[in-house]
Amino acid sequence: MRPFRRRPGGGCRTPEAPPLYREALVVFAGNSDIWWLGWLRSGFRHCFIAFNDGRHWITLDPLAHRTEVTVQAVPADFDLRAYYEEQGMQCVTAALAPTPLRCAPPGPFTCVEAVKRALGLRAPLVWTPRQLYRQLTRRSGKGGD
Repeated sequence: MRPFRRRPGGGCRTPEAPPLYREALVVFAGNSDIWWLGWLRSGFRHCFIAFNDGRHWITLDPLAHRTEVTVQAVPADFDLRAYYEEQGMQCVTAALAPTPLRCAPPGPFTCVEAVKRALGLRAPLVWTPRQLYRQLTRRSGKGGD
């Protein structure tokens, strides 16, 4: 049986999907080989996500030409955050919560949109990696954690 969430003000309940992973790490990078991304803030030109399922780290990296899904060759207890931060990237541990089973708002397919969908995050005005970083750190109440 699916868990349900009651809508604000009563009314019908919306079924929810439980989180699939133990932990999610959103990684923000400043490098990009695409020249027109130069207008984006330095350090926030690309983002991707890493999930920990308790056995492996799995990365979902939405690139311009393809989306790479990789089971990393490190154990689940490996400090992936420290590894990425040593390379100059920003990392945010994202909260995993049940996601309402309804269509996400439409948006262009970008690295930001792919990460938002992977998290079940509904933030239609978040378009850039920097905006996503601010949204995630505001939601967690911790700057970068």
